Amino acid sequence: MQKLLSHIFSLFLILAALIMLSWGLLGFLEYFWGLAPLMPLQNETFPIGMQTLHWILITVSGATFLAGYAVRWRYTPIAMLVMFTALATMCAVQTFDMLQNPDRYRNFLVECINYTLISVYLFRAQRMRERFGRITVEMAHRASKGLNRSKREDHGNW
Repeated sequence: MQKLLSHIFSLFLILAALIMLSWGLLGFLEYFWGLAPLMPLQNETFPIGMQTLHWILITVSGATFLAGYAVRWRYTPIAMLVMFTALATMCAVQTFDMLQNPDRYRNFLVECINYTLISVYLFRAQRMRERFGRITVEMAHRASKGLNRSKREDHGNW
């Protein structure tokens, strides 16, 4: 049952990345050429620089996961953690400085929880370890121990 749920969740992540990539590309289409084939996507409360960053991060996030997943890039979990951090930071600025809707704080919290859960899944789920290899805190800790040991050996006591 756990394998089935993990498989379903990984398919959900692929779908979410496809949606992010499509949303970002449609946002750029409207941003640069004024074409909104589905619906208007620009947020008038965002300054032009924020809107540009918004579409860049959304597009790159979707593309990064899809490409990383397709080629089994071992650094996909780390790249997505970086993208989620950038997206959450951007969302915080938008939430606290620009947005006016009454649900903005709840939406921000839900978004951050989603980024956290997906990140934990990417780093800890057996299915993702099989897909990308083992990139874990344990591995980083062992690598840093080896690095510290080699520094002591090369340069005396650190």
